[in-house]
Amino acid sequence: MDAEGLVYVEQGKLRHLFKEKLINVGLPEIQADKTADLLIFADARGIHSHGSVRMQYYAERIVKKGYNLQPKLKFTQQGPSSGTYFGDNAIGHYVAFEAMEEAIALAQSSGIGMVGVQEMGHSGAIGYFVEHAAQQGMVALTVCQSDPMVVPFGGTEPYFGTNPIAFASPRASGNPILFDMATTVQAWGKILDARSKQKNIPDTWAVDAQGEPTTDPFEVAALLPVAGPKGYGLMMMVDILAGSLLGLPFGKHVTSMYEDLSQYRRLGQFHIVINPAYFGDEAQFLRQVSDMVDELHDIEPAKAFDQVYYPGEIQEEVKKNYAESGIPVARSIYDYLISDISY
Repeated sequence: MDAEGLVYVEQGKLRHLFKEKLINVGLPEIQADKTADLLIFADARGIHSHGSVRMQYYAERIVKKGYNLQPKLKFTQQGPSSGTYFGDNAIGHYVAFEAMEEAIALAQSSGIGMVGVQEMGHSGAIGYFVEHAAQQGMVALTVCQSDPMVVPFGGTEPYFGTNPIAFASPRASGNPILFDMATTVQAWGKILDARSKQKNIPDTWAVDAQGEPTTDPFEVAALLPVAGPKGYGLMMMVDILAGSLLGLPFGKHVTSMYEDLSQYRRLGQFHIVINPAYFGDEAQFLRQVSDMVDELHDIEPAKAFDQVYYPGEIQEEVKKNYAESGIPVARSIYDYLISDISY
């Protein structure tokens, strides 16, 4: 443990702790396995807002039956390139992955695959799903709605969720380009991470109950949209694609993540997968993406920067470093993971 109260845990051990805790509180093994994958995906890349900090929340929701532990999952193909995946309110990590598999299959056979996911729980870091598609040679975009915790531009009351967007593309050499962002300045999980580490936050992230900027993560009442009206527009777009388009609750009507953990959330997600072989010379496409990365690396960095990075590259560097040092976990969370406590 270091001076900041962090424990550094080897990736395989941490994944095992995640999976065992999830199974012990009642999540079926196949679902626990995929959920552990997504938690490690996040923590191993320094995206701690979607890693171990979420474990007690998931465990409590499992115990309180806020997930359907025996779901009847169903994929319905609606057209040559489209379909819907009914998640029956199971844990979102597993549901969203299975839906992405269907979208990839559609893209492989017809050039593009669009799958809307209906009725699921929180699905973690959605970059995981698009990276999975990119590793199979596909270009992918995923959007996901969430419950109201963001004030609209010019407003004082929360209406939309953090509504993330993730994009990934393969390239001729190296890891896929991976872009994953909340449409807020920071994701809610960043607030949770700051709370777990007893750290202040920048005053540009969130507002308190009076609508005033705050640096105290425990005083946060709502988040702020990224880039003001631009982020506000993006979160509306996501909500339409992953909510109303699929016949699900929208905006302020989306069920809260934290208020009643025994209640199903009925969230929506939307996957778009593109097979580059159907739109031109696939080899040329992959070379151009790689050339783009090389040219970005060749740009003279601005003051205080080491180099220009492509989206997701810094997270890859973090992953390499953590492979040597272990993944940092707050002592309180680590103690919970190794305990017999349910939540």
